[in-house]
Amino acid sequence: MAYSELIKNFNRIRDYMREFYVFGFKSRDEYTGKSGRSYDDERRRIESWIGDYMRFNQTPEGKNVFISIDSRLTAHNPLYNAWKTKSFTDGDITLHFILFDILSNPEICLSITEIMEKMDDYLSCFREPRVFDESTIRKKLKEYVSEGLLLSEKRGRNICYKRAGDDVVLDEPRFDALDYFSEVVPCGVIGSFLLDKALEHDSHFVFKHHYITGAMDSEVLFAAFTAIREKRNVTIESTNRNRDRIKEHNVTPLRVMVSVQSGRQYLMAYSPLHNKKTSFRTDNIVSVKPEEICPNFDEREAELTKMLPHIWGVSTQSAYGNHLEHVEFTVTYADDELHIRNRLEREKRCGRVEHIDKNTSRFSADVYDILEMVPWIRTFICRITELHFSNKDLEKRFRRDLRDMYAMYEEGGEE
Repeated sequence: MAYSELIKNFNRIRDYMREFYVFGFKSRDEYTGKSGRSYDDERRRIESWIGDYMRFNQTPEGKNVFISIDSRLTAHNPLYNAWKTKSFTDGDITLHFILFDILSNPEICLSITEIMEKMDDYLSCFREPRVFDESTIRKKLKEYVSEGLLLSEKRGRNICYKRAGDDVVLDEPRFDALDYFSEVVPCGVIGSFLLDKALEHDSHFVFKHHYITGAMDSEVLFAAFTAIREKRNVTIESTNRNRDRIKEHNVTPLRVMVSVQSGRQYLMAYSPLHNKKTSFRTDNIVSVKPEEICPNFDEREAELTKMLPHIWGVSTQSAYGNHLEHVEFTVTYADDELHIRNRLEREKRCGRVEHIDKNTSRFSADVYDILEMVPWIRTFICRITELHFSNKDLEKRFRRDLRDMYAMYEEGGEE
């Protein structure tokens, strides 16, 4: 079979683009889960979309291919190109152009019978025309109506179809809104599609931290947002950390949360099986299947909203269950180190900061999971003069790690 740029299964592309961009630096021989031929096809397919950003290193183990993007020079997310291609059959593309040629005049509204009659006239010009039955045409028209490409209206007993308007009229302020939306907001690919219909313009945004990999999760996010809007339960298929096993979860999706630190996107949901709120990293979600309406959706959403002031990241469960844990630490800084004081204020999230004097500040918070805070607290090491966790096991581990670090650098084990 010849290589084709078109794709049938986007999850396969997600996996490869994640490997190339997020992890990178893997040679052809290291992709043991797929054949060499499959690796070559996917690499060429990705290269056809974002070839300007493909790089490689030649090592003794082989040629390592990866994606390299400089956000200072790239105004728009190039990974969106993966969503702008789709596989189709010869029949699909033939029927597409015939239908839109027949309905080229947006003032014309035709029934299925009238469309088939015009199609017979259309195809009579060909020596060996492709034949389409009424059921196929009806399904295709219904699909285009659901996609917003066609409009349908009832006329007597018949349903008639006509072209939907496709003009996008945007002024300069709206360009800015779309530029920002497409690069920052979940499902920004929608903004990218709209920008494709707009006039050429200069973007006014440059991002120091440009989190572009969320583009690959757009389909998952769209399904999740749809379920949230319709207040439905869903069945989620997600992979484990090693991506070698898929597990199903029946949950009620409640909210999508995005980390301002890493750009990772999480789906917050209620799990009836475990009777608790839980989170799923969207890049670990394979699919989201809508289920029945959730009768107590508003109640579950209100519960999560009430919990938010005590969620540091996305964890809603402490080591001791659904209970709050208290954390408190004091830092000192020199007269010329007010940036430490400013950092506490800027990064405190749901915590509280008390300025004891001009060189001392105390941070405190009541959260569901102190463990989520530990990486942030570590950034103040050497300035912390006092530390208390209500989770004593975690506090002991934190202090033990400090002693081990001091011992490693031969600074002694004194706290």
